[in-house]
Amino acid sequence: MSSTSVPAQPNQVDPARGAQQNAVVELMRIAPVADELAQRFAAAGHRLYLVGGSVRDALLGRPLTDLDFTTDARPEQVRTLLTGWAEAIWDTGIAFGTLGAVKRGATVEITTFRADSYDRVGRNPEVVFGETIEADLVRRDFTVNAMAVQLPAKTFVDPHDGAAALVARVLDTPATPEESFADDPLRMLRACRFVAQLGFEVAPRVLTAMREMAGEIQRITAERVQAELSKLLCGAQPRRGLELLVDTGLAEYVLPEVPAMRLAIDEHHQHKDVYHHSLVVLDQAIALEEPDNSPDLVLRLAALLHDVGKPDTRRFEPGGGVSFHHHEVVGAKMARKRLRALKYSKEITEAVAQLVYLHLRFHGYGKGEWTDSAVRRYVTDAGPMLSRLHKLVRADCTTRNKRKAAALQRTYDDLEVRIDRIAAEEDLRRVRPDLDGNAIMELLGLPPGPLVGKAWTFLKELRLDRGPLAPEEAEVELLAWAKEQGLQPPDRG
Repeated sequence: MSSTSVPAQPNQVDPARGAQQNAVVELMRIAPVADELAQRFAAAGHRLYLVGGSVRDALLGRPLTDLDFTTDARPEQVRTLLTGWAEAIWDTGIAFGTLGAVKRGATVEITTFRADSYDRVGRNPEVVFGETIEADLVRRDFTVNAMAVQLPAKTFVDPHDGAAALVARVLDTPATPEESFADDPLRMLRACRFVAQLGFEVAPRVLTAMREMAGEIQRITAERVQAELSKLLCGAQPRRGLELLVDTGLAEYVLPEVPAMRLAIDEHHQHKDVYHHSLVVLDQAIALEEPDNSPDLVLRLAALLHDVGKPDTRRFEPGGGVSFHHHEVVGAKMARKRLRALKYSKEITEAVAQLVYLHLRFHGYGKGEWTDSAVRRYVTDAGPMLSRLHKLVRADCTTRNKRKAAALQRTYDDLEVRIDRIAAEEDLRRVRPDLDGNAIMELLGLPPGPLVGKAWTFLKELRLDRGPLAPEEAEVELLAWAKEQGLQPPDRG
């Protein structure tokens, strides 16, 4: 165990020691809030430690805004100590010993030492408050999250050599990985997430345990799995996290459609398989994201899942070819089903399914053969997903033939120019019939009902085919349609 008070001047001889010192330097930068809180706890006879991800991120030089603390004070004592100091307090986690507060823009969470026990059937532990920092740290997920800094003395506490693991960029567990994952199987998914977020490797014994215990993830609720998966996908290197998810067998329970893609040969015969192709598309889609914006979860999910329909639609053609007819239709249904099972919101689920459904549409464009009507339909069907669809289609070009790749990109450039031109002329993002529902009912003498909806749809299709019509021309077309439907519009005399 390492428990040392270190000076603020770093000693670079020992990387782990230097990391400890850097953590204290970072802590001193945010010291006003942390020190004020520590002084209050010390005056009341309680110990307070900055702990977990806050210490890890300080060591990594990542910005600290949310601060995690642990203490020997019980929750009601913590509430008393926060009252009068914090600007706001919340106790939604008090059953697990956690209270939160805000002070001068900093969010703090303070949790009483824990020494929980698990029934290893569900995930929720029997909450037991502990007495020592050492007992609290040994129950944490990984050694890089099992470090603490005691305040106000700024004594570094590292009983499991987390600083050395951080320098080595290795994820290991304080207890044996079998014990840790049996207590909380979600930790296996968190390992994949940290690989994606931080670029770490998992220790060999952790990798072995993940492979042997992958099925235990079924104990975890879909909501918790989804939260970790989303963080993984929004990490700096999601491909690495996904590869670990697949290699350990966890994906068979979390996203089985992804490892299933290893069974399909890509139709271009230029990739190991569709799984590998999808990871390349994910990388390329991320590269097209706006640099100043947050990671685009919808785009990343769509890039990963755009070809999930290929295994179910694979056909071996005479002469040795392989086809995947209508895989975008099957894939959209599969993506929708999986995202619903993972409890993603309806908005995210439908957006991803629509992108999967539309990702092949562009390949009918040829060398620009689409009519303006086809361009309008492309834009209208994409709706608010158009910008993402542009990125997905471009990312889906993974051919190693540089000439072919350049030609595809130029063709898509041409499509985007046409979209911009027509949009400027017609405001494509708000394509609506040239007559509204009230005008339709008045012209045809109809009450509100399904026939009005059918007439509205007819006019919208006409608008997509021919562009904007003058009201008089739209009325003539609608009356002709009504006659074909056997309707008798009133005499307008």
